[in-house]
Amino acid sequence: MPVPSLRGLRQRSEFLAANSGKRVATPAFVLLVRPRGDGDAAVGMGFTVTKKIGNAVVRNRIKRRFRALARTLYPEDGLAGADHILIGRSAALTRDHAGLVHDLRKALVRIRRDIAK
Repeated sequence: MPVPSLRGLRQRSEFLAANSGKRVATPAFVLLVRPRGDGDAAVGMGFTVTKKIGNAVVRNRIKRRFRALARTLYPEDGLAGADHILIGRSAALTRDHAGLVHDLRKALVRIRRDIAK
């Protein structure tokens, strides 16, 4: 089975649409996943961190960590044809990469189970 491509979400409307999908909370992030249903197998990925978490340097550091995490996991574990949004929490700054990988894998398994129902 071919690996689906990754596409970044940029439009506000894409983030708002993903908000109506499935949601899983972890200590470091909240994962939102919404199947697009447009026939495109690409995995959509978007990241957001609110100003409550910290200044621009802190928010960008968290988003860089999320991008690295997504590039590692989404091609194999992401849901093809769905948009994935990671909403950063303050624990994302201090949690090690292995912990983030574990949390995201576990969240994706829960999302797959919920969508299959």
